[in-house]
Amino acid sequence: MESIWLEYGWTLLILIGLEGLLSADNALVLAVIAKHLPGEQKKRAINYGIIGAFVFRFAAIFAISFLANVWQVQAIGAAYLIYLGMKHVIGHYFGSEKEEEEDTVSAGKGFWPTVAKLGLADLAFAIDSILAAVALALALPDSPLPKFGGMDGAQFAVIVIAGLAGLILIKYAATWFVTLLNDRPGLETTAYLIVAWVGVKLAVITLSHHDVGILPEEFPHGIAWTAIFWSVLLLTAVGGWFLSGRNAKDSDSSKTKESSAS
Repeated sequence: MESIWLEYGWTLLILIGLEGLLSADNALVLAVIAKHLPGEQKKRAINYGIIGAFVFRFAAIFAISFLANVWQVQAIGAAYLIYLGMKHVIGHYFGSEKEEEEDTVSAGKGFWPTVAKLGLADLAFAIDSILAAVALALALPDSPLPKFGGMDGAQFAVIVIAGLAGLILIKYAATWFVTLLNDRPGLETTAYLIVAWVGVKLAVITLSHHDVGILPEEFPHGIAWTAIFWSVLLLTAVGGWFLSGRNAKDSDSSKTKESSAS
């Protein structure tokens, strides 16, 4: 019996780390979607986004069987994240500066449309998060605890605890990403590339669903795809960091401080 609880404890640690990574992605999306809003509205929108993350992830926990079986929900989330990321990247590299400015101005007028976009992104990440958690938790042996919602009680508890840890991280990560994007505006395109790549990950989960069957059902959780996904994500993040420049205003102010100090 003791070995079962050790297995549960180890899986919980892995899940908390995984949820932390997914929460960082979620927080990054909140930051880039709300970036165009003025200061106070940006804070409010991100707070709404964090509340949405809480609501959707808890709802996802209690709708595990629905989310696992209805592949159309996963497909919608994947399509939205890919659209969101590629729209910005294509517009940035192939659109004119005038179009980019017009997009920013028109986007800045819509506080509630922005909140709606945050909610849709939260839904996509809730699906991704809960499916990843379920894939690990259901591999655990049955415990002596009573079942909850058709699932072993201990397995359900592991998913809830890991989900809570991820949500706590979203709160702090979203604020940090907003500051980082203000400091290094060039990272915005990198952030949208990561958003689109997370959408690809959700699309892979959809294509491997047993009712779709385009990819093998075990493919999204296999070593090959996991290695590809995280390698591309890491290379994108590192490359974006080195290619992006600091905010000119911040650089000028830091130079002014240095000259006044000397």
